Amino acid sequence: MKVLLVEDDATTLDYIVKGFTEQGHNIETASDGHQGLLLATSNQYDLIVLDRMLPSLGGLKLLAAVRATGNQTPVMLLSALSHVDERVKGLRAGGDDYMTKPFAFSELLVRCEKLMQRGHTQPMQTHLRAGPLEMELLTRNVTLDGHEIMLQPKEFQLLKYLMEHVNQVISRTLLFEAVWDYHFDPRTNVIDVHIAKLRRKFEELGHGELIETVRGAGYRLRQRN
Repeated sequence: MKVLLVEDDATTLDYIVKGFTEQGHNIETASDGHQGLLLATSNQYDLIVLDRMLPSLGGLKLLAAVRATGNQTPVMLLSALSHVDERVKGLRAGGDDYMTKPFAFSELLVRCEKLMQRGHTQPMQTHLRAGPLEMELLTRNVTLDGHEIMLQPKEFQLLKYLMEHVNQVISRTLLFEAVWDYHFDPRTNVIDVHIAKLRRKFEELGHGELIETVRGAGYRLRQRN
């Protein structure tokens, strides 16, 4: 695998280079943000390992510039900033994973290799299925037991998120972030209203129980065969 490491601390850089090289990976390095951006946008890599705090151009700005070109190379962010808000910032900026310093190289290696494998093996998903429910993402067509269901845009986004996390309990906070782009709970019943609309449409086809309310936790789309 071909890896780009952008890290300004010489000790950390040498440590990571040694570890990846010993595992048979080809690794190129940059010690500042501008050099890293030049390499990231000029060459093809299987993975980018990117420090957040860099001279000349910060890691998140570098990442934003890379993503703006349409480059979807998996990115592992490294940072001494361990607070959850900082990790969320990194992931929202386009990072695929985030590790805080200091770290064990063995964990870094495993997580990076999983990112590289994912980048090579996962095609773009255009079809979702959860039991009798099917969704075509390109045409936005939704069927239940083969019968087409007409959904409003927010209903579609809500169902899509539930289908992507089938059998998982999804909190209201996650739904507000994923569907309405609210990073707080606005204390409205908008989720309940849209869930009720989806249930009514499912009930018309005999599947009103597909979406389960988990009291105090959120909602779950149940997988049925």
